[in-house]
Amino acid sequence: MRYRTKVAIVYLLGFFVDLINMFIANVAYPAIGRGLGASVSELSWVSNAYILGLTLVIPLSAWLAQRLGGRNVLLLSLSSFLLATLGAGMAHSIEQLIGWRLLQGLGGGLLIPVGQTLTYQLYRSHERAALSAAIMLVGLLAPALSPAMGGVIVDSLSWRWVFFANLPLAFIALLLAAVWLQKEPRTTQPTALDFIGLISGCGALMCTLLGFTMLAENGQMLKGILLLLCAITLFAGFVRHSLRHPQPLINVRLVKEPLLRSAMMIYQCIPGMFIGVSLIATLWLQTQLNLSATRVGSLMVPWSMASLMAITFTGKQFNRFGPRPMLITGCLLQGLGILALTQVHSAEQYPLLLAAFAVMGFGGSLCSSTAQSCAFLQVANEQLAQASTLWNINRQLSFCMGISVLSLMLNTLLETLPSATAYQWCFYLAAVSTLIPALLCLRIANGAILRQLKAQKERR
Repeated sequence: MRYRTKVAIVYLLGFFVDLINMFIANVAYPAIGRGLGASVSELSWVSNAYILGLTLVIPLSAWLAQRLGGRNVLLLSLSSFLLATLGAGMAHSIEQLIGWRLLQGLGGGLLIPVGQTLTYQLYRSHERAALSAAIMLVGLLAPALSPAMGGVIVDSLSWRWVFFANLPLAFIALLLAAVWLQKEPRTTQPTALDFIGLISGCGALMCTLLGFTMLAENGQMLKGILLLLCAITLFAGFVRHSLRHPQPLINVRLVKEPLLRSAMMIYQCIPGMFIGVSLIATLWLQTQLNLSATRVGSLMVPWSMASLMAITFTGKQFNRFGPRPMLITGCLLQGLGILALTQVHSAEQYPLLLAAFAVMGFGGSLCSSTAQSCAFLQVANEQLAQASTLWNINRQLSFCMGISVLSLMLNTLLETLPSATAYQWCFYLAAVSTLIPALLCLRIANGAILRQLKAQKERR
């Protein structure tokens, strides 16, 4: 077996484990809530903590790889992930579980950027399409399989085995990385770490998520507002520092690029919002409609099949239609899928649920794949690494914000409305939010982008 194939296998296996861990726990939230006596807002942090860890460690990945080497970083990442996964399965309180999930995220967050860099540098440009197809396939299989697997595990064993089930695959990835990966020679002098940028940026993110969580708790409104004000202050300091620093942690000037900025905002409102809708729908279907965890988990199967269709369509038709019509169509379809959830009132309407998730899958993936395709079209080659870092942080933050905002919305509605009505209005408001990026897309210069793509094709 060729060395680059071995590296690709380690990366794809680690990527699969990371995605499985992100999605498999969602279907276990009601069981975790009962077992650990956790509220809805506390359960949201089971996901938030993991995604927060992923987000915080992305800017450090390149610096750590420079200092320690990519192989050593992957071994450290997988080892910490294994330890945290074992701890999560053995947690005896919601606080312990959240802490272990944060450590899981810190370990898993290094797998994606470092593994991707090690793999892509071994493939030439014309060979990377097949590699990207394999990565896309893994990215679809994990969301499709993990909720269904998680549902079976929760119904047959307990929620703890949702975490224990990750151990074998993670251990195999660690073993293969130790045996197959070679130490790479150091070719560049490591750069200094921007500590001020790291502390202020991470602090702003932490305060934002804690603030939303506090707002969702009874009697914690003032603390939530103070934390959000603190987040704004830290973020302003982070931006000010980054604009003055010669080698900032993140080049925030890239946000001025219109296509990149639009694509990032679309991610906040579409894929990020779906993660929140998925969490709320899981709680609603199991606690209100008494669906089993297995049936709820299986809803991600039509979602993933529709996603594959949308991604394939984007790859073939992006250069023909351009981003604007595809993004607007995707936004509207996701909104229609969420609206369909408001028409489900009993477990007998399960086929409508399947259709709703399929429509959300096609619409949301049409948006996310199109946004990914156009995000870096007008970014200079020398800025691609920084733009990629900014993009991945925004993507992870969108998942955190989607969960936090939807949890806050649901808890607020539950204080004044009956449970069934509160969930329904939560879905209504989530559906309306998809109009925001649809209107934003009207400003995209679609004709200019199509001319740019045509000119690039003719030059080749």
